[in-house]
Amino acid sequence: MTSVLDTPTGVSPSEDGRRRWAVPRPDRWGLGILLTATAVLYLWNLSINGYANSFYSAAIQAGSQSWKAWFFGSSDAGNSITVDKPPVSLWIPGISVRIFGLNSWSILVPQVLMGVASVALLYLIVKKYLGVSAGLLAGAALALTPVATLMFRFNNPDALLVLLMIAAVWATLKGIEDGRIRWMVLTGVLVGIGFLTKQLQVFLVIPPLAITYLAFGQHTWLKRLGHLITALVAMLVSAGWWVLAVTFWPKDSRPFIGGSQNNSILELTFGYNGFGRLTGNETGSVVPGGGNRSGAAEAATGAFGGQAPGGVGGPGGRGGMWGETGLFRMFQPEQGGQIAWLIPTALILGIAALVLCGRSSRTNIHRALISVWMLWLLTTTAVFSFMSGIFHAYYTVALAPAIAALVGAGGVMCWKARDTYGVRIVLAVAVAVTGAMSFFLLNRSSDFVPWLRWVVVVLAVVAAVALVVPKWPRAAAIAAAVAIVMGLAGPTAYALDTVTTAKNGPIVSAGPSQGGFGPGGMGGRRGGMRGGFGPGGFGGQAQGGQTPGGQISGGFGGQMPPGMAQGGGQQGGATPGAGTGSAGSTMAERFGGMGGPGGFMQASKPSTQLVELLESDSDEYTWVAATVTAMSAAGYQLATQDPVMPIGGFNGSDPSPTLAQFQEYVRQGKIHYFIGGGMMGGGMNAEGTATQIREWVTANYTEKTVGSVTLYDLTQPKS
Repeated sequence: MTSVLDTPTGVSPSEDGRRRWAVPRPDRWGLGILLTATAVLYLWNLSINGYANSFYSAAIQAGSQSWKAWFFGSSDAGNSITVDKPPVSLWIPGISVRIFGLNSWSILVPQVLMGVASVALLYLIVKKYLGVSAGLLAGAALALTPVATLMFRFNNPDALLVLLMIAAVWATLKGIEDGRIRWMVLTGVLVGIGFLTKQLQVFLVIPPLAITYLAFGQHTWLKRLGHLITALVAMLVSAGWWVLAVTFWPKDSRPFIGGSQNNSILELTFGYNGFGRLTGNETGSVVPGGGNRSGAAEAATGAFGGQAPGGVGGPGGRGGMWGETGLFRMFQPEQGGQIAWLIPTALILGIAALVLCGRSSRTNIHRALISVWMLWLLTTTAVFSFMSGIFHAYYTVALAPAIAALVGAGGVMCWKARDTYGVRIVLAVAVAVTGAMSFFLLNRSSDFVPWLRWVVVVLAVVAAVALVVPKWPRAAAIAAAVAIVMGLAGPTAYALDTVTTAKNGPIVSAGPSQGGFGPGGMGGRRGGMRGGFGPGGFGGQAQGGQTPGGQISGGFGGQMPPGMAQGGGQQGGATPGAGTGSAGSTMAERFGGMGGPGGFMQASKPSTQLVELLESDSDEYTWVAATVTAMSAAGYQLATQDPVMPIGGFNGSDPSPTLAQFQEYVRQGKIHYFIGGGMMGGGMNAEGTATQIREWVTANYTEKTVGSVTLYDLTQPKS
């Protein structure tokens, strides 16, 4: 028996390639509306995010001033240290800033364009094989996924990574369709560029691509295997040239590799950004202490009055500091509202679509289409669910294309076969499950559009019943439209909340607060849940600010960075000195000073007086200042547009520069000021180079205060 879906809709294998990809005029209207709406959504209120992730924005600014910094991905134009990722995601906005100057739009619009391109490419892939309706549904589902809306308006590497992964699927399906090796070469190149974007995360798409091509490609299995080996070679070449350049470049004439402990790109690849993410044994982890997982948990426990914050090894974090691992991790409060809305629906429709392919030929393109997305979803979900290392909710954007494609392709395949009673049951179950999941997720933020979850339930029941009844063909069509609106209502609400709320800092999440680690996590802008490491208090209640270490009101003794005291007490965290509390001075000392000087979670926000001081005689120095952590340095650098040395890299744990190197820079007159404060660095690691530098500076140079910031003129020693 062969499937009724054996022949791709509207496509003949003998047609010319251009003609097959040509979009008829009615289709162009649909695609135009989809892309216009996506662009408007992503561009709307874009500048509210400011510099978004200042860690990367500072590197983009540096790359716009120095081609060397651009090539290596340096945090500063003085090329002292790189960010902790390869630089490709910085190259495009770096060029944009060179052309249009440094501002929020020149940094973030390239991310928006990547998002629109991702939606367009997913539409074209699904539409080509299953028609316009499937393509539009897949594209809309991707565009409205909350975490996608977040990351396509943000300057993390994930926007480019997602685009490259979708493009790799497109190239692989082309290779399956016509059997020419050039498509697998292109697949390898795209994955290689993805490696230079976010290193090993792009490898999650390799098993789905390889298995799908080997199982469903043309030619003999031996020849298909040869094509895959060729793709591997192409990947190694497209990624390896930069790795080799960094490896063999003289270390004394290039920046230190941020995120590594031995100035090695290979260590960064396989350690901090590699197997360390799976095992949790990352040196320089993004947690208090900057050490490995167990050390950071101990540091957090000591810092927070004997109790680690929720989600960081304390209450609410039984699975470790990055949340509880397990099969249902994607449905936990931290991740659920970001990505989980349509995961069950995608699995149901994907499995049903595979069944509908029946005993069709091995090279059936529909089976290949569904298989590659299903394998992508299962592989990535499994890794994200059980990895013990650094994990942030926004990583789940890598699941969004697979979910959207399965909903669009699987939904239309089932719709075309709805004359079968079993298929109608599947459609009804998928609708009911979608409604139940939406109610579950919306109910977690019960004060956010409280009526929507009940509307979703009613629409789901009506649509599910109408889809089962065979004698109501018009009602079935209306029910399908209602089901689509119902299924996208929750994600759309979260997406709209995302574009109307400022998102900045290294750890962000979409929609209203659901819980988690960092800004927008537990105890965020709407209070949310207890626990959490982010706005609303470190490890206490979001409302009221109660922590094991004492009562906090508006921040840790006035030292909370901007936006990190929203959950409890005063809303005054944006102003140094706005908060009071018994935990204040101890916590400020433990973390090395936050607030004006910036720190781990937020970039510094220097006053006009301080900016003027740093800019005076700036041309005479390689670095106008140095400070601990890249986040602290980023604010000063973005304000002055002059290089600021980030001692210790992202969180101050990298051994760059050493004390001897720093002393030599000072002796040569390359650094003007040392700015005190800055979280981590040596605050919890007494042996770190950042601590050694801080102690040497404070012992040999006189401090002065500008506003709330303490700094030292390194051209004026005490003697």
